[in-house]
Amino acid sequence: MRPKITLCLTALWIFLLTSCVPTRTVHYYTLSPASAPAGQARLDGPTILVGLIATPESLQDDRIRYRSGANETGSYEYHRWEARPGAMVRDSLVRALRASGKYRHVLESSSSSMGDYLVRGKLYEFAEVDSPAIQTRITLHLELLDKRTNRSIWDQHFERQEPASGKAIKDVVESMDRNLQQVAAGAAAEIDRFLSSLPH
Repeated sequence: MRPKITLCLTALWIFLLTSCVPTRTVHYYTLSPASAPAGQARLDGPTILVGLIATPESLQDDRIRYRSGANETGSYEYHRWEARPGAMVRDSLVRALRASGKYRHVLESSSSSMGDYLVRGKLYEFAEVDSPAIQTRITLHLELLDKRTNRSIWDQHFERQEPASGKAIKDVVESMDRNLQQVAAGAAAEIDRFLSSLPH
């Protein structure tokens, strides 16, 4: 009889503890689309496919990440991106390449997509960095494949830091927004420059 009473009291105590814990609201943040309007497509231009952007395990969920010092990393449990970082980078690259107006089509790659070139890459860092001022850092490696030969014909590493105007999470989000637009625009310009240099 006594063990049953103890078990019931323990269960009641756990229930009371968990029911009194206040729940916190999870806040979601999105980045603005590229501000440049899409240029008019060139009918004689190539078709570019933009593949998935690979990410390390730490960037495969939607939590906003931070780095403190050389080695410490973490994430905000109650501040999250509306989409995963790899998807946001891919979307920004598509928009930036379309805005150039140099391609017949710029499409997200799929099993049924047909194109002349494929952009793919890996996102290594997409985080707030506190060292000592607050800023955001994006580290991205991209390569361009010729779909006819399935060979890599171009690759480049991009790393950029953007200062935050304050310490609040909204300042970090605004910093990341500016940072990603600059990285995507710079990558699109480098791809444009390389493809323009190829013999036609």
